[in-house]
Parts: sequence; C-alpha cells; structure tokens
Amino acid sequence: MNNEIIRLSNISKKYVSADKNIIVLKKINLKINKGELISLTGPSGSGKSTLLHIIALLDLPSSGEVFFKKKNFSKSNDNEKDLVRKKGISIIYQQNNLLSDFTALENVIIPLVNNGFSWSESNNKAKETLSLVNLKDRLNHFPSELSGGEQQRVAVARALVTEPDLILADEPTGSLDRKTSNEIFSLFLKLKSKKRAIFYATHNRELSNRADYKLNILDGNITRSNE
Repeated sequence: MNNEIIRLSNISKKYVSADKNIIVLKKINLKINKGELISLTGPSGSGKSTLLHIIALLDLPSSGEVFFKKKNFSKSNDNEKDLVRKKGISIIYQQNNLLSDFTALENVIIPLVNNGFSWSESNNKAKETLSLVNLKDRLNHFPSELSGGEQQRVAVARALVTEPDLILADEPTGSLDRKTSNEIFSLFLKLKSKKRAIFYATHNRELSNRADYKLNILDGNITRSNE
C-alpha cells in the first residue's frame, strides 16, 4: 500500500535581487505520508512559509522536483495544480481568510460548491463538518460575530470539508491565546487519520513537541527530531 502524499526531491529556492541572491532553501528532500502529524519550526524568515507554498503547489522551486501522490508536478500547468488544491491539499493560515460577508456555514460550503457538489449536498456536509469542530450552534454567525478561536475553527472546517489528503497549516495558532491554541491543536489530533497527513508550521515549542516528529528549518536546511 502506497502511503506517500508529498515528496520533495532536491528542492532549492532563491530570490534574485539587484545586488545579491537570497538562498532560502537548499536541496531539501522530504516525504510526507498518510497518517502523519508533522511540525515545522524555525525562526522568522527561515523559509517555513516558502516551503509550505511549494508543497501546496502555490510557488515554484528554483530547482528540484515536487511529487504529489507519485505524480511529478514540477512542470505541470496551473489547471492541474488547481485541481490538486481543490481536492487533495487544503491550507489554514494564521489570518484565517474567512469571507466577512458570508456566515460560518457559507464559508465552509463554498469549497464544496467549487468542487461540483450541489448546494443541498454542500449544505449538509458543511453542517456535519462544523459540528465536528464544535460549531453547530454558530452556523449562521458572520466572522465578526465569532471569537478568534471560533473563526480559526471555521477555517479548520473549511480545510477539512473536501476530505483532502494533506492539510497544511501556517502558524494556525499564532494569533491565539494559549488555551485557544491548545483547543485548535486538539482538533488536529482529532482530525488525524490513516488517510490524511497534517503538516503545520509553528513558533510554539509546546505544540511542535506534540507532533509525531519535528522538522526544523535553519539556513536553508531541514533537520529532523523525534524528541
């Protein structure tokens, strides 16, 4: 049985400016398998977000190859990458990016409608997913009527509702207090399954230590720790 979701092969990333090249990633090799909960730590500016964006097929590496479920996407067109992000990869950001004019329920419905589900199917599935993150009583509230933790739980539900193979989270608890951060992370533990991997970047040492294993990025290199 093949459990591989993502594989990076010799991924490098550099930004070229007028007077110098800034090397962010140096020949990174990484594999993410189903069932894994992985944390990524590193100082600000170390390349955590860049790495996540490359994994999500939102950014191109300067060199190297990106494989999603054994298919090489390094030279794929935008339509092929969009299809993967619609169904295979979901992203949760620190700023939850909820649509302010839509209710919690509508925010979670939208990805399903975009994937071709009927409004009725989308509505039912979105309600089920919001119940899973303990928001069944907040379905018709707008983001401005929700706490920061509730907004992030809507973002988690939105990421989960399409049943992706991989959930990427970029500092998902960075703007939350400790109690709420722990609540969000408890959701990750709950959502972890044999069919799905969760890969999250964080500055929070306590939360990073609760992963199956930790990756640290520094000076363009990644090291692994099981502690």
